[in-house]
Amino acid sequence: MRYLFLFLFLHFCFCLRAQHQDKVDFIHAEIAIHPISEKKQLNGTVIYRFDVLQSVDSVFLDAKNMDFSAVRLNDRKVGFHNDGKTITIKKKFKKGKRYELELIYTTKPKQTVYYIGWHEDDPFNNQIWTQGQGKYTSHWLPSFDDMTEKVEFDLSITFDKSHEIVANGKLVSSKKVDNLKTWFFDMQKPMSSYLLAFVIGKYEKQLLVSASGIPIENYYYPRDSLRVEPTYRYTKRIFDFMETEIGVPYPWQNYKQIPVRDFLYAGMENTGTTIFSDRYVIDSISFVDKNYVNVNAHELAHQWFGNMVTERDGSHHWLQEGFATYYAMLAEKEIFGEEFFYWKLYDSAKLLNNLSKDDNAEALTDPGASSLTFYEKGAWALYMLQDEVGDEAFKTGMKNYLEKYKFKNVTIDDFINEIEYASNQDLSSFKTLWLYGTRFPFEKAKENLIRNSGPVEDIFKLKWELTTSLTDNKSIIQRYWASTESIELKKRIILKFHKSLSLEFLHRAFETDNIEIRKALSTLSGNYPSLLKADYESLLDDKSYSTVENALYRLWANFPKNKVDYLNRTKDVIGLPNKNIRQLWLLLAVLTKDYQDDGSKKEYLSELVNYTSPRYSFEVRQLAFELTYQFFELPDECLKNLINASMHHSWQFRKYARALLDKLIADSKQKERIIELFKDLSETELRYINSKIQAK
Repeated sequence: MRYLFLFLFLHFCFCLRAQHQDKVDFIHAEIAIHPISEKKQLNGTVIYRFDVLQSVDSVFLDAKNMDFSAVRLNDRKVGFHNDGKTITIKKKFKKGKRYELELIYTTKPKQTVYYIGWHEDDPFNNQIWTQGQGKYTSHWLPSFDDMTEKVEFDLSITFDKSHEIVANGKLVSSKKVDNLKTWFFDMQKPMSSYLLAFVIGKYEKQLLVSASGIPIENYYYPRDSLRVEPTYRYTKRIFDFMETEIGVPYPWQNYKQIPVRDFLYAGMENTGTTIFSDRYVIDSISFVDKNYVNVNAHELAHQWFGNMVTERDGSHHWLQEGFATYYAMLAEKEIFGEEFFYWKLYDSAKLLNNLSKDDNAEALTDPGASSLTFYEKGAWALYMLQDEVGDEAFKTGMKNYLEKYKFKNVTIDDFINEIEYASNQDLSSFKTLWLYGTRFPFEKAKENLIRNSGPVEDIFKLKWELTTSLTDNKSIIQRYWASTESIELKKRIILKFHKSLSLEFLHRAFETDNIEIRKALSTLSGNYPSLLKADYESLLDDKSYSTVENALYRLWANFPKNKVDYLNRTKDVIGLPNKNIRQLWLLLAVLTKDYQDDGSKKEYLSELVNYTSPRYSFEVRQLAFELTYQFFELPDECLKNLINASMHHSWQFRKYARALLDKLIADSKQKERIIELFKDLSETELRYINSKIQAK
């Protein structure tokens, strides 16, 4: 009975808190923060102005692990309760009155604010950046773990003057005092607090202006000046396309894009201020393998879908991720053409169909659905909706929806109602099939693709003929190859049906001299390289780092007498941002018996091991760990770096490192080696690794 009473009491308090908060409207926030890099600490002051819609006896803010040195209401000290998660101000707040609440605080955020590189030798690696993702801004600012509370935030940040600071809004002024500088940013429209962001680091910037006059600032590291164009390629075109296609002007004062190291995701659409992973900072050769275009377009689309109009809760997440994914696909269609667009839809449909076959299908209204559902199925739903109601009604409904709910929160029904009104159609069947239904309607998607794309229709026909026709597979495939101009179809024929193709056919495919077809050929395993030696050797000169990596490994493995020649031809190539070719080259150079002397080999292995250290991005580190672990006993330096990686803020990299550590601890010899390293570990590292060893 005691526990039942406690449960009912807590439930009552929660409901009371939520009810009271609905009766208060926060209007404006004036924020001043000073990050302290050496302590991973942040000192801050925030002044909120809010209106009381109905009389209440308390208001609260979400505030994680904060110490408050002063709390003032209308410039007077006021009582408060801080439970480590929220701060509650107890006071009789009168209906119809505006209040001003000032909070002075200190915090050491356990997440959301990331201090990168401050214990390394290179000051150009020093960064501080934020990642709010839904509701976590309350780890560095007393704010709202609730998307429905929209506030106009003005932000000032004080830090060492040798760094650049980027944040939401327009930089209106700055001032220097000794070695410190304060940047003042102004916002003019309200937004959810999870979209607040700032970046501190060593940057320069490229300035562009959209056709509508919006300033676009593209930031880059000083050492990457030659990578600005390929990294931000098509940015202005994407921006101008979005404004035209969506039909509603860009809603913020300016737009900024900032690469950061070891970012948790590809990108994050903070209001007017996209932060993205610097693995997308590339040269022109990398562009054909992995570029920023889709992420660029996706995060920009969020400035309307997610930032200007924001979901009410997770049940309506389609309105953000599905929409951003679809409009990014439309932007790529504008840049790369219709065929690119339909093949992307085709690949997406296959993934979603496989999800359905595995009984993992999810409804778009499920707040716990996977990213594949929200992003890819969401894009498909929007595409099919536009197809069903027609372009004119779709664009009219979309424009009305955005203008009606700008700077507000929305539900799926809010959107569907606007499309129904614009199209004069009942969309109940559409909602049942595409939004509420769990299984992906693959047959309807297939019918649409066949109707709109000849090359995609051909791939379906080819697969059907290969399973039903009495004609030999080779003849069928060659007929489809000869009858199409589609590079994408030819690439897929090689990847899917290469075992049915003759060597003569593959040789002619090499001679097409198309970089995408040759990249597909470079991935073929088995004895193809040994039978097509000259063709595979020609791949080492292709303008694709993925192609060169594949070719180097396959040639090295198949032609022992030519290993030295292949290594000499590629010894100065670095490759993609994860140094894919350089790291492979180092491994092969060490493993090649007759390549240089033992001293050189030690240097090569040392360089490879060095790439596992914290001074490099986690993409570089993970590849170095993989290559080293597969072929050598990990040196002590590598083991220490692996233990360090097991503490990394990126959950994907941390998960990888911990899984590899588990394998090593299972080996008694490696376990003893790890124990001998205890003296060199930090307290946090020691606590974790000791718990793992004791558990074995």
